Amino acid sequence: MASRSQDDAGAEPSGALELTREADFLAHRGLVFAVAYDITGTVTDAEDVVQETYLRFAAVPGPVANPRAYLARTAATQALNSVRNSARRREDYIGDWLPEPLRTGPGSGERFDPQIAALTAAEVSTAMLVLMQNLSGPERAAFLLREVFGFAYAEVAAALESSEAAARQLVHRARERVRAGTPRTVPDKAEHRAAVERFLEAAMTGQVQALLDVLAPDVVLVSDGGGKVTAARKPVRGPERVAALLLGLASKYSAGTVPEIIELNGLPAVAFREDGTVTTVFQASTEGGKITGVFAMRNPDKLVGLQ
Repeated sequence: MASRSQDDAGAEPSGALELTREADFLAHRGLVFAVAYDITGTVTDAEDVVQETYLRFAAVPGPVANPRAYLARTAATQALNSVRNSARRREDYIGDWLPEPLRTGPGSGERFDPQIAALTAAEVSTAMLVLMQNLSGPERAAFLLREVFGFAYAEVAAALESSEAAARQLVHRARERVRAGTPRTVPDKAEHRAAVERFLEAAMTGQVQALLDVLAPDVVLVSDGGGKVTAARKPVRGPERVAALLLGLASKYSAGTVPEIIELNGLPAVAFREDGTVTTVFQASTEGGKITGVFAMRNPDKLVGLQ
């Protein structure tokens, strides 16, 4: 993090300073949350980082010359601390780990936050978060700050308390590691929704060919049950195997569930409710109107925010 001599200057009357500080934080709260969420992959941890970032920002004695950079750097630092603290928990996790779904569309209830709802798929997409799990914490932070949020290398270096050359190297390594799995373009939301609706209708009505038609040749399905509920322990690959799994689940559980299209992580997704409680969420990555990835969240601990 940059020293106060770089970010702070002079003094303001305490009342005016508090009002300015509050306004600056509120203006950038969405950015702070997005940085924290993208690094940690959980809403709860991200909210903790937001609170800690605010407290540190409020404690700076003088004005901050560049609040956006200061807040992003602080959020990245605190999020990396959170990742390090949760490393053992991740190692002991049962089955595949997926990021906690983030409600970005209308209907978030008491948790609704306009700035978080305004986050786009380019900033918080599940597909990108899954790819970034293969990066180290510093690589993840460097990639996000530079490639997603457009910070200068000097600001990335300040956030990671490293040299600018080291920051460039981190970004380069991260870019190379995620490039193969990154879609060429961010999907159009309407096109994405159409694919998700076709996917849902085909699965719920048992239309095998219609389901195969909407799945890309290299589609992969990843499930997260956290060891708490039934879920595939390993990724399922290929349209035939993915379709067979989905059709089997639909025939087994469709009678007691109600599906709905909701917006998660900036894109339309499918949530299934049983007796009013969300028990399963299907998110997807799409390209050219085809579903390239299916992310099935069943871990009840990660669905609390969607109730």
